[in-house]
Amino acid sequence: MASGKDSDRTLGYMTRKDTEVKLPRPTRVKNKTPAPVQITAEQILREARERQEAEIRPPKQKITDSTELSDYRLRRRKEFEDQIRRARWNIQVWMKYAQWEESQKDYARARSVWERAIEGDYRNHTLWLKYAEFEMKNKFVNSARNVWDRAVTLLPRVDQLWYKYIHMEEILGNIAGARQIFERWMQWSPDQQGWLSFIKFELRYNEIERARSIYERFVLCHPKVSAYIRFAKFEMKGGEVARARHVYERATEKLADDEEAETLFVAFAEFEERCKEPERARFIYKFALDHIPKGRAEDLYKKFVAFEKQYGDKEGIEDAIVGKRRFQYEDEVRKNPLNYDSWFDYVRLEETVGNKDRIREIYERAIANIPPAEEKRYWQRYIYLWINYALYEEIETEDVERTRDVYRECLKLIPHSKFSFAKIWLLAAQFEIRQLNLAGARQILGNAIGKAPKDKIFKKYIEIELQLGNIDRCRKLYERYLEWSPENCYAWSKYAELERSLAETERARAIFELAISQPALDMPELLWKAYIDFEIAEGELERTRALYERLLDRTKHYKVWVSFAKFEASAAEQEEDEEEEDQEETDAIERKKECIRRARAIFERANSYYKDSAPELKEERATLLEDWLNMETNFGNLGDVSVVQSKLPKKLKKRKPITREDGSTEYEEYIDYLYPEESQTTNLKILEAAYKWKKQKLATSEEEYD
Repeated sequence: MASGKDSDRTLGYMTRKDTEVKLPRPTRVKNKTPAPVQITAEQILREARERQEAEIRPPKQKITDSTELSDYRLRRRKEFEDQIRRARWNIQVWMKYAQWEESQKDYARARSVWERAIEGDYRNHTLWLKYAEFEMKNKFVNSARNVWDRAVTLLPRVDQLWYKYIHMEEILGNIAGARQIFERWMQWSPDQQGWLSFIKFELRYNEIERARSIYERFVLCHPKVSAYIRFAKFEMKGGEVARARHVYERATEKLADDEEAETLFVAFAEFEERCKEPERARFIYKFALDHIPKGRAEDLYKKFVAFEKQYGDKEGIEDAIVGKRRFQYEDEVRKNPLNYDSWFDYVRLEETVGNKDRIREIYERAIANIPPAEEKRYWQRYIYLWINYALYEEIETEDVERTRDVYRECLKLIPHSKFSFAKIWLLAAQFEIRQLNLAGARQILGNAIGKAPKDKIFKKYIEIELQLGNIDRCRKLYERYLEWSPENCYAWSKYAELERSLAETERARAIFELAISQPALDMPELLWKAYIDFEIAEGELERTRALYERLLDRTKHYKVWVSFAKFEASAAEQEEDEEEEDQEETDAIERKKECIRRARAIFERANSYYKDSAPELKEERATLLEDWLNMETNFGNLGDVSVVQSKLPKKLKKRKPITREDGSTEYEEYIDYLYPEESQTTNLKILEAAYKWKKQKLATSEEEYD
């Protein structure tokens, strides 16, 4: 039952506490503003150190009699034994135990602890070291020897054990014993430092021959460049120049292909320099440069250049500099063998030196790097390697057969079914012509036409046969040319030109007729012009007119109209040349007037065509009228400029809108032409619109009046 204080009749059995509304605790906002006084980490550490309490150490115990000493030792031994029982693998516990026994002068017990520790982990060389140091420190020499002997027997690959053992014997003055230990160690073939320590040991006691014999065994055990260099320096230090040279020679025989051969050759050459043998040193440098891969010979080149600058003459210095550049090019072509520009530079360098065998070697290495894909763009630079190779063999070495082989191999290599190079075919043929081998040249050019016909090959082949006066061969070649490329207007015109030069007018005309009848031509305007010029040169005016008419049936270009009109205007001069000199002047004027009338009629036809059939070609029509006006002006008194002036258009500047990509509009000015007939039509349209407007206005006023 609730107490009267808490209960309320209106609430039934619930108390006021049960009916209270519990609001959540308000969240406390953390103040993130910086404190007025900032504390550094250094200050915190200093305060912590100041407030640190002093370390509590156990009190010092003073032992007054043997009983207390026995109790102390018994208690400490029990503690150590308990620690060992818990962590037998912990070496530090064993070492502390043994050192404590040593501090108690109980060497037998200490030795027993070391033996127990080694029995548990004999592979740990630290235990052996500490054990042996314990014996040596307490002057138990024989025991120490026993420990070292057991250690090096069980762990012969730990160099530190051998060093310590030898050091102990040497301190004791047992040189023979130390030497014997070294010999035992060398049987295990240690690293270079072990051998060098043995050698230094012998040298400390001036045992030169023994040191030399150890060096011999050393280079057999470690046949490396550094070992031979040390051996040679040892002999050089002792003044044995011949022996040192012999060591270097043995090293070059065995290690010429080693990765560190560069270091060996540099050391050998510097040795010869110190011995005042510059020729020997130069030979060593050159031998090394020929045998070491260029990627590993950078330091060697620098040394060689410095050597030549000191000892060589002008030619030697230049040769050394060339060698340095040779090294650079070798590095470039090694990194990217398809960089043909580097090969060109390399070959050019070798050509300045003039060593034919080396030049051929570089050319052979260069052409061996065939482009990876059968696409002409990859071969365009590569093919010049072959060209330069062939020209070098022909011009420099004058080796005809080798040049012929180069051209033959190059032509075999090119995939003519996909692409070809006319330059190679022509160079090979021209080479055979220079060798007076005309049949070989014809065979090469014939193969070229059969495998990879090209305009350049046909042109050059025809030119060669024409120079030789073989007209029938030229005709056959032109026929093959036109069979391969019937749309080639150049070939048609040149064929006709050949026949005309031979006074074969009908053959030339027939060729022109056959040419213009082809369904497709690459430059028909040049062909028609050549045909027309041919007929004009032959004096066939009617044929020329007929040709112009046939040309106008094909195209109505304004240049054709102008050319036709100019031809008619100049026809009078051509007829005058054919007349006799005593002809009357009046007849000549009449003929000229007739020519002018013909030319004017052609212009009239052209103007009518543009006016009626092609009114959109306003600019071409304006150009035509300007040419007509110029011709009338050139006629002088016989011309009539007014005929043209009434037809000339007005130039109008207009603007047209152009929409950009962003949607904005700008205006561009252009020239428009307004011809006389268009202006009349425009005026009529304006008058008609004005009449309609006036009529509409009158009708409106009458309605308002009513």
